[in-house]
Amino acid sequence: MAKSSFTIRVPATSANIGPGFDVIGLSLSLHLTLTVSTADSEQYSPPKITYSGEGADEVPLDPYKNLTTRVALYVLRCHSIYKFPSNLTIHAHNEIPFGRGLGSSGAAVVAGVLLGNELGGFNLPTSRMLDFALMVERHPDNVTAALIGGFVGSYLRELDHAATEAASVPLSEVLPEYPADAGEDWGMDPPMPPQGIGHWVRFAWTSEINAIAIIPRFELSTAKARSVLPQEYSRKDLVFNLQRLAVLTTALGQSPPDPELIYEAMKDRVHQPYRKHLIPGLPEVLAAVTPSSHPGLLGICLSGAGPTILALAVSNFEGIAKDVEAVFKRHGVDIDWKLLQVSGACPDLEHAKGTCRSLNCRFQALRYVPVVLDDA
Repeated sequence: MAKSSFTIRVPATSANIGPGFDVIGLSLSLHLTLTVSTADSEQYSPPKITYSGEGADEVPLDPYKNLTTRVALYVLRCHSIYKFPSNLTIHAHNEIPFGRGLGSSGAAVVAGVLLGNELGGFNLPTSRMLDFALMVERHPDNVTAALIGGFVGSYLRELDHAATEAASVPLSEVLPEYPADAGEDWGMDPPMPPQGIGHWVRFAWTSEINAIAIIPRFELSTAKARSVLPQEYSRKDLVFNLQRLAVLTTALGQSPPDPELIYEAMKDRVHQPYRKHLIPGLPEVLAAVTPSSHPGLLGICLSGAGPTILALAVSNFEGIAKDVEAVFKRHGVDIDWKLLQVSGACPDLEHAKGTCRSLNCRFQALRYVPVVLDDA
């Protein structure tokens, strides 16, 4: 019986970073790791999934209900492969908390795209894999950062009418809910993503900057956090964010980093003011924790939709985290905190024979710098 195995590792992400709402994201040093094996056999055996780490008690292990394997099957079926290979086993180990603004769903989607690409042997370019991810996760900031790695800006292209319709089909058609009595011929006609849905650029990031993730012990759904945002904004508020975003994307790549510049550039008027009532203590944290009160701090913001707070700093990590924790405790909220690095590489793919490569190394034609990877 011929066997093959490989490992996929996808990073957590933090989106927005203050003024960059739905535009910028960071990949962080927490990961969703898939250890995958297949084996040829005369008789077909269905996939088996095991799961450990964050969310292990709530993630479905049915491959037709699990988000990652449903995305992988979508990629396979778009390439006329209609079922998983026989004797497929997947162990997922997850370090990314669910519903905390650290890109857990984006990581699951990107892992699914990578899984489908590898099982099918498609060798899809990065831009095409992003198309598949954006058919599921319609906002580009998290999935692009997870797929590309580092400090990334992204946008959705203005497509022609036919492509816009193709990219806007309901998610229920992209990832249909498989009924209990679904046969092998069910859901065989998935919508193919149009070409070039999203574009991106990777910004410079100085290695002196670390990220402190202060993680409240409650979940906040992205849908709920988006529901409180207004439909319209004043010109003044939009200009406020645009000015700061233009500065921030350069300032975080400069050495030494400038605390006064970065702190002001990480302010926001588009999403954080409207989400403050969803996260007890948020206004006090954003106002009280500053570079002058906490030397070493560069800037502080919501991570994605929250409730996690992201503090960028060069030192005094524990002091910053403990003072933010004290604010939350006064509001009856317990937290955990983690010191993270910004991952400069995109997801890792390691085969059992020891061939370890980054997707960056596979797509040097796109002018990315190859990186040396640790063992996955």
